[in-house]
Amino acid sequence: MFSTVLVPTDDSAGADATIGHAIKLGDTYGAAVHALYVVDTGSGPIDLSNDERASVRERSEGHGREATIRVTDRAEEHGIDAAREVREGVPYREILSYVADNDVDIVVMGTHGRTGADRVRLGSTTERVITRADVPVLSVRRPEDGEPTPAAAVSYDRIVVPTDGSDHAERAAETALDLAEKYDAEIYAVYVVDPTTYDLEDAPRSIIGLLEEGGRNATEAIAELARDRGLDVQTNVRRGLPAEVLLGYASTVDADLVAMGTRGRAVGSGRLLGSTTARVVRRSTVPVLTVS
Repeated sequence: MFSTVLVPTDDSAGADATIGHAIKLGDTYGAAVHALYVVDTGSGPIDLSNDERASVRERSEGHGREATIRVTDRAEEHGIDAAREVREGVPYREILSYVADNDVDIVVMGTHGRTGADRVRLGSTTERVITRADVPVLSVRRPEDGEPTPAAAVSYDRIVVPTDGSDHAERAAETALDLAEKYDAEIYAVYVVDPTTYDLEDAPRSIIGLLEEGGRNATEAIAELARDRGLDVQTNVRRGLPAEVLLGYASTVDADLVAMGTRGRAVGSGRLLGSTTARVVRRSTVPVLTVS
């Protein structure tokens, strides 16, 4: 399923948390690991002279070389083919361009886990890539201590697969099942009835029953596909705010991974990430695999 894994890095200690996951995938699938550093030409003071700007760019390129070498060195230690590149431009655009230029199959990126008013609109490079990428993106929470995660410590034994019965959720489930088959993982399919969409307190029991029946049908469809592959699977229908419920459920089952659709929708010149997916990506302490 994956033959090329891309690790965009920004030379931060926390970014190293993604390398172990990329190496794990590369080792499992026999995939090459590519490292990319983008010198952000849109950041920095605007009142620099040409010489000062050139000096800053040169230092950034040096950091980029060091950062990408760290990735390729660790990959090659595991016998994995590796490549690296330093580019200039707007980070998310260059990442997407690299994906297209090199037939990348999956992108592994770090998240900062910030919340609040400044995160209502998509702003981070990771979220922009998730929104626009045509390939799966594995988002890994950067630990506060910045300690790198060794590939040997990475596991995908329990995978939570949220579904709402949509095409996006179905594609995410198919990718999750492919991954689960490789790692002999257990699947936890879950559907959340959202009380903010349906006024459940005033709704007739028959309506609530229909919603929950739809959830059972959606999760059972995933369960049947999992059983066909010989995978262990559990299904669950819950009620509440979707992101809150999903994060709590992932914690309850001690999940190693959450796999979900992006539900991107066209707006003007770009697309917006589904609010539930965005909230889960920002707040999850376990990696989140998003599929467009």
